[in-house]
Parts: sequence; C-alpha cells; structure tokens
Amino acid sequence: MGAVFTFGPEQFRGCDMWTRRGLMAGGALLMARPLWAAPGLRLMMVRRKGCVYCAAWDREIGPVYARHPSGRMAPVFMVDVEGPYPDGLALDRRPWLSPSFILLRGGTEVARFEGYPGKDRFFDVLDAMLDEARALG
Repeated sequence: MGAVFTFGPEQFRGCDMWTRRGLMAGGALLMARPLWAAPGLRLMMVRRKGCVYCAAWDREIGPVYARHPSGRMAPVFMVDVEGPYPDGLALDRRPWLSPSFILLRGGTEVARFEGYPGKDRFFDVLDAMLDEARALG
C-alpha cells in the first residue's frame, strides 16, 4: 500500500508563503499522476528547507510541470534531503545537493541532475534524462 500524505494547517505553522505554496504544489502534483506517464518513470526532486533554487523551481516550473509533455512522462514527487526517503529506492549515491533531480524507474535511479539549471533549460535537461532512460530500456 502506498504512503498517504495529509496536509493541514498544523503542518504549515512557521512556514513562509512560498514554502506553503511549494508544499501544496508538490502535494497536488503527487495526487495528479497522469495516466499517460511512462511506465514506472518518476522524477524525485530532492530539496532542502530554505533552498532558494528550490523556491525558484516552485515558482517557475512547479505550476507548469504536470502540463508539460516531459512532465507527463515522469510525474514529480518531493523528498527532503534529510529524508525520509521512500522504501525500496536504489540510488547510485545519497543526494546532498539541493535541488537534485533523480529520474527513477521502478525505484531505481536511471539519471540524475544536481542543481537547478533555470527555467529556460530545465525541460531540456529533463528531456536528456528521459532520453537516457529510453536508451537504457
């Protein structure tokens, strides 16, 4: 059985407006997993509280990610760099930089990009990761 995520006012006490919006957007993206996603592909965004580049991603990419063709191929979910991480992950190494974007197939790392390349390059980087996943089969 999958994890159940609940968000209520008590989880947001002490958070600034952008953090709350980012958490809500991430939760909404988790709930809105598209039916046309590539089988088993998911993008794990590893973030850290107070990360300005994560906040930039939340503002610039978060609102359009699920509608973008590449975003539909790999639904995104968020994990704090300190964890907890989902059970059954097979990563090449533990993430330490935030944000880090790790493309997973069935919980196994297929490709990784560390850092935020900016709104003009993000989907190009994601497309390269998806190409790498296709090449690996």
